[in-house]
Amino acid sequence: MIEILLVEDDEGDIELTLEAFKQSKVTLKMNVVRDGIEAMSYLRQEGSFQKANTPDLVLLDLNLPRKDGREVLKEMEVDEHLKQIPVVVLTTSSADEDILKSYQIGANAYVTKPVGLEGLTKVVKLMEEFWFTIVKLPPHEVI
Repeated sequence: MIEILLVEDDEGDIELTLEAFKQSKVTLKMNVVRDGIEAMSYLRQEGSFQKANTPDLVLLDLNLPRKDGREVLKEMEVDEHLKQIPVVVLTTSSADEDILKSYQIGANAYVTKPVGLEGLTKVVKLMEEFWFTIVKLPPHEVI
């Protein structure tokens, strides 16, 4: 089973993403946190996330409350255990500076969120094919 951590604060985007992944051909579990502080607690298995599984992939919005996605990327990049987890930035921003900065601080891919379920479903199918079929993800024992 593939574990995905979705870090997203917009309820509508969460619902669309969950709906798009329901059509997945891969058996997966989608876990959702709504800000950067929760994301880091989840990834470090702290507080209410002590029994959380290490995700195989993180889908990260940049614009989050309390701690934004850029800060999450920076923290993951300097943590020996977390920097091995692939991160796909999934955000509304298509600004060149956001794209460049995201890659500089550890993003493995940058995807601008499409509008609507149909567009998001297409993106999810492509991500699924790439990340869960073509790419070899690091085993959990290494993380």
